[in-house]
Amino acid sequence: MDLQIALLLGQDGITNGAIYALLALALVLVFAVTRVIFIPQGEFVAFGALTLASFQAGKAPGTLWLLIGAGVAVALVDISLALRARAHKKLPRIVAWNLAYPAAAAAVVFLLKPNEFPLLAQIVLALALVVPLGPMIYRLAYQPLAEASVLVLLIVSVAVHLALVGLGLLFFGAEGSRTPAFSEASFDLGLVKLNGQTLWVVGASLLLIVVLFIFFERTIYGKALRATAMNRTGARLMGISTVMAGKLSFLLVALIGAAYLARRRRDVP
Repeated sequence: MDLQIALLLGQDGITNGAIYALLALALVLVFAVTRVIFIPQGEFVAFGALTLASFQAGKAPGTLWLLIGAGVAVALVDISLALRARAHKKLPRIVAWNLAYPAAAAAVVFLLKPNEFPLLAQIVLALALVVPLGPMIYRLAYQPLAEASVLVLLIVSVAVHLALVGLGLLFFGAEGSRTPAFSEASFDLGLVKLNGQTLWVVGASLLLIVVLFIFFERTIYGKALRATAMNRTGARLMGISTVMAGKLSFLLVALIGAAYLARRRRDVP
């Protein structure tokens, strides 16, 4: 191996390392807050890129139907519980998040032409479809078992992983899909050619790390997540909703996973 090959492999290692570092941070976050070993993290990475690829192919992505189906299921569960508890004030929020939001997303996909959007707008729309699946999956699969043992939650994670893999194959097929790079630029630095996409990936990773640091250090919700991670019972006694903490942690996990939809190639896991 000569020096040039070593530098190229080093560049690739830095790029992949930046991605895996954030994914590892997401796994630690969700485990610390909910005690869930979130095996389906990879599905959010794949769904984000496959949703973007569907937009660019002029197709309605399967994640839209998954969002609608999950929203209806969550709405049925929460509405029935709210009616049973006579908590009618919760109904507008339940309907808005779980029914109106997916309907608005469907209207954007079918009435407009996402394949004609700029790349940045397509990415934002893909995130809008994939990220809400995080708290919805938490509500359906994990919240009812929030006090179960880690082993039970692990078994549930395996089941959710297999279900999402099957849905991914159903919606997108088994063939690979490509998404465009943010930048096709390249820079010559001595013996190595630095890829513009590498700079985007590393820059996005650093930006997300800084944003997460500010979120956990400076915001009420971030401090609530930290408190729940340190002492779940103590946080509940201090008035912090562990249900909110669980949904928020899954929202962040879905966002971190789906944020890497701009890599060169994605395949259904």
